[in-house]
Amino acid sequence: MKASKIIHRNEPRIRVDFPYNAEMVSLLRQIADARWSKTMGVWHVPYTSEAFEQLRTLFPDVEYEAKAEAKAGGSLKIEEQHGTITQLIEKTVDGFNNSVKPVLRKAEKLTDKQNPEVEITVTPMHLYVKLPRNETDIQFLKSFKYSKWDNANYQWVIPNYKRNLSLLQSFFEGRRLQVNEKVSLRVAGESDQPILDKGQFLAVNVHNRTLKLYFGYNKAMIDAIKRLALYKWNGTDNCWTLPYSEPSVKYIREFAVANGLEWMYREEKKQKVLHGNRSEVMTRANPETYLAKLRELRYSSNTIDSYTFMFREFINYYQEKELDDITEEEIVLYLQYLVTERKVSTSYQNQAINAIKFYYERVMGGRRKVYLIERPREEKFLPEVLSQQEVTAIINATDNIKHKAVLMTIYSGGLRISELINLKIKDIDSDRMQIRIEQAKGKKDRYTLLGQKTLEVLRSYVKQYQPREWLFEGLNYGPYSEASIKKALRTALDKTKITKRVSPHTLRHSFATHLLEMGTDLRYIQSLLGHQSSKTTEIYTHITMKGFDQIKNPLDRLDIK
Repeated sequence: MKASKIIHRNEPRIRVDFPYNAEMVSLLRQIADARWSKTMGVWHVPYTSEAFEQLRTLFPDVEYEAKAEAKAGGSLKIEEQHGTITQLIEKTVDGFNNSVKPVLRKAEKLTDKQNPEVEITVTPMHLYVKLPRNETDIQFLKSFKYSKWDNANYQWVIPNYKRNLSLLQSFFEGRRLQVNEKVSLRVAGESDQPILDKGQFLAVNVHNRTLKLYFGYNKAMIDAIKRLALYKWNGTDNCWTLPYSEPSVKYIREFAVANGLEWMYREEKKQKVLHGNRSEVMTRANPETYLAKLRELRYSSNTIDSYTFMFREFINYYQEKELDDITEEEIVLYLQYLVTERKVSTSYQNQAINAIKFYYERVMGGRRKVYLIERPREEKFLPEVLSQQEVTAIINATDNIKHKAVLMTIYSGGLRISELINLKIKDIDSDRMQIRIEQAKGKKDRYTLLGQKTLEVLRSYVKQYQPREWLFEGLNYGPYSEASIKKALRTALDKTKITKRVSPHTLRHSFATHLLEMGTDLRYIQSLLGHQSSKTTEIYTHITMKGFDQIKNPLDRLDIK
């Protein structure tokens, strides 16, 4: 065994080298603050007289390598050096340490901080390294993937990824190193914008058109964003951008929270063209009677959230006017403003109309009104659907029995995610092979299908997890969270080669489409899905591939050479 002095993380330590031996490691651990260095591959103990004395007692044959003895031609046994070394440590630590050394250490740290040899600045995305030119250092920095030289700022730029920072710190250990850690991300162009730490996530809604996403490097978060349409990286503002939509905000928020990030959301302030220089900050709250009426009529929590937000936007548009003084013409002007200036979607526009009508018709008890404005043609979107092979791949890629039971139950019954998390054990009818859905969308009960294979997986899951009341339990025996279900699905997707945008609702769409392709009557599918109107169910006729194989392409009839 040999001992020598080292500088580890800017702190003097005694390095202890010896061939691996479990008994020796156990003895070494008796020394207070004995540590193993992964980067150096050695054990080390504090550079104090107490630790040195204990090391000598535990290992009498330890040798101490000193520079003076090295110059003389070798190392001396600890017994031969003990008097000199012990005196030196005792005088230095016990005497000099109490008077001169604190001042020197303080001055040394101050000098290193003011004039570091190597300076590393940490940001959520990059590591910036400034140091004197040295060929060995340059070759080391070039070994990092995607590292590059920033000629404008005379520094190296390295991605802040995995262990890059710790590797840099280990390489430059023992030199005058200054690390500006946890340098926060400031949103470009916003001097009053709060600073973000690595564990925070900021989403900025820019005029209901663009969503700007600011966060530190997080591969899972980036992969989630890339599943959304029209995403792109904005190098100028150092953020990811997406077209704004409420589902996108909800999806990003749930994923960020599920990954342990602190969610922050704000709308970018803008000036209203129709109202001079007045700001659009929503300072006016909804009347208490508005929320009370929504709860009295037992509207769902999602509808309550939408209506209260939409109506608050409306009353803040006319901040100077009392609610009862707002005329029908002014309501129409506001709705036109949503269409022509805000360029909101048809769905958003209809929700705004319903929120306003609810106040004047239900809260105030007024007559039904129709607000005549020119509506844009409603967008038609076909939902994403998986093939039966893709559904099989996703379920087979799910290792956790609970997650597998969740995904199979959604697909087996064509369930909405809210319906799944509200299922109770008693809702599974194994005799009739049905699932009972209570008070789903529209306050309606219904029955849907329970697959035999789903029942077998559910029985295995219940035996292992033993839920109490809810079929799928979360924290504190409450219902399972939507975020956990979505995360389980994303984990399974990452193991497959599926590139489609897939959500739990995609399994519901796939269930309906596959039933239609198997020849099931559209009226039965409508009942199983709980659709109020058959027009909603008819969308699956535009997706199914049934009968396509019977159609011969007219191009194949042409005599083309």
